[in-house]
Amino acid sequence: MDNLAKALTFGGILNADEIERITVAFEVKVLKAGEHFYKPGDIADKLGFVDSGVVRVYIPGNELEEATKYFMRKNQFLMEFESFYDNNPAPSGIQAVTEARLLTINRNGWNRLTEEVPKLFLLTKMLTEAALINKIRDNEFLSFGTARQKYDEFVKRYPDLALSVPLQYIASYLQITPQSLSRIRKQTGR
Repeated sequence: MDNLAKALTFGGILNADEIERITVAFEVKVLKAGEHFYKPGDIADKLGFVDSGVVRVYIPGNELEEATKYFMRKNQFLMEFESFYDNNPAPSGIQAVTEARLLTINRNGWNRLTEEVPKLFLLTKMLTEAALINKIRDNEFLSFGTARQKYDEFVKRYPDLALSVPLQYIASYLQITPQSLSRIRKQTGR
């Protein structure tokens, strides 16, 4: 729970008592590589925090068409926004790509906390905005350049992911074929 408590200090909004109140409401869930936090079509009724490991958010399709939208790493919150807030089936899946230790809270518990700790809403807004800015920056490098340039930028931004995430997920995220990525990795030696 230490990583979660540290993440909740973001922006200096919450005091120590509020952080303690929030962290004790979370439960531990361990996922093996390949296991899902949510499958596409599930109702997303939990919010998660990545305590360790890597998960991916992906759009379903057959093995060749499935698209990794982004990766979530240690100290990041994760949820399927549309489904969590609208209570509709999730259009995306969230799957562990390495063993992952998540801290989770269900929707009702989260809503109760936002009522009991009003400043939590402001923190949530700030964290959401920061995550959105990162996704916009990632989208910029993914939209332009050659496959090699995309991979070089990915390694520069996420060297830990380049070493720990299976090739097919990185290729899907970069919107290139696994064969192209394999050639690029051989050329670059990384």
